[in-house]
Amino acid sequence: MRRNRRLFVAISLVSGFGSSAMSLVSGIWILDLTGSSGLAALAQLCVYAPVLAGPWLGGVLDRAPRRPLIIGVNLALAAALSTLFAVRGPGDAWLIFAVSFAYGVSYVMIDAGETALLPSALSAAELADVNGWRSSAQEGMKLVAPLAGAGLYAWRGAHPVVAISALMPILVAGLYAALRLARQPPAPPVERRHDLRAGLVAVFERPAIRVPVLLAAVSISMSGFATAGFYAVVTRELNLPATFLGVLVSAQGLGSILGGMIVGRLITRRGATAVAVAGTVLFAAGCLGRCLPWWPSTVAASVVAGVGLPWALVAAVTAIQTRTPAELLGRVTGTANTVMFGPIALAIPLGAAAVQLGSATPLIAAAAFCLTAAAVAARRPIPPEREEPAICSPQVSTRR
Repeated sequence: MRRNRRLFVAISLVSGFGSSAMSLVSGIWILDLTGSSGLAALAQLCVYAPVLAGPWLGGVLDRAPRRPLIIGVNLALAAALSTLFAVRGPGDAWLIFAVSFAYGVSYVMIDAGETALLPSALSAAELADVNGWRSSAQEGMKLVAPLAGAGLYAWRGAHPVVAISALMPILVAGLYAALRLARQPPAPPVERRHDLRAGLVAVFERPAIRVPVLLAAVSISMSGFATAGFYAVVTRELNLPATFLGVLVSAQGLGSILGGMIVGRLITRRGATAVAVAGTVLFAAGCLGRCLPWWPSTVAASVVAGVGLPWALVAAVTAIQTRTPAELLGRVTGTANTVMFGPIALAIPLGAAAVQLGSATPLIAAAAFCLTAAAVAARRPIPPEREEPAICSPQVSTRR
């Protein structure tokens, strides 16, 4: 099992480096080709749009062998990235948008597939810890990879970044192939229709899944809602240059790394719902701390917010993995991802409108919403003895 734990963390490191580097460079590349910041921003929309199809893409994972499908998706992504070598001028910018969309589809399928694969590779007791380590690895790459990608782009142009990013999914496919998975009994036939309904029912009928997922959805959407206020406080209230945002983003990333390292033990001791509540409260505290007119408090608040977000997310993912029948994990994970990440597309423009009422308005509103959600969840906690029994993963075989 230690082998599988190391492999999953390595997968998060390798895939996180490639995707984080290319995510920033694709926008810079489009900006350089077209001169349009609006078109550059659309590249990120292409990445996030496929999350809305999460229930259906997750359903595909429930109908096919998961590891071969995940390996195939990674190899297809590498092939898609290789088409970017053909980009030479503004007329070829559509290829970058197409590959950004392919990245978005792969994110949904690989994330759902890996979440569904983890219970067949690890014992139930290990899931929370490994989910936390994976979160720390991914956040660490978000600190390192964009800087490395932007530096390489400035030095040698986009094609070397494309080459490295295309190599990463191939390496990830090899790491998936090296996993040792448990033999599981054949899953019952999966209904090919109603993927949305089946996923929603599985997410919302069990309080032990529903509550952490909704708390994660609130925290993540409010992080998008508060973004405009975050920027405005730094530039208007603190009178600091916009480049100081880089310091705060790094501080939040540091908090996410630290939070991911300890969240597994907290979930084991306190349960996913309690940790999701704590994470939501910490994120709210971080929003309020960013309103204070003193830059050190803003830095500290960014660290606190960085701890809270992965606590809420990892708690939700762990609840899904331990409370969902194996044959439904793909659809449930895809549906939960849509519930957790879909609202951010609406929250960001709403926050941009709310900032017109005052720099701190989106931050205060986000904190109030998070605290209300946490209070509702904590008011009616799920007693451990009344929680549905965890669906433990089988013992891992030593053969592939």
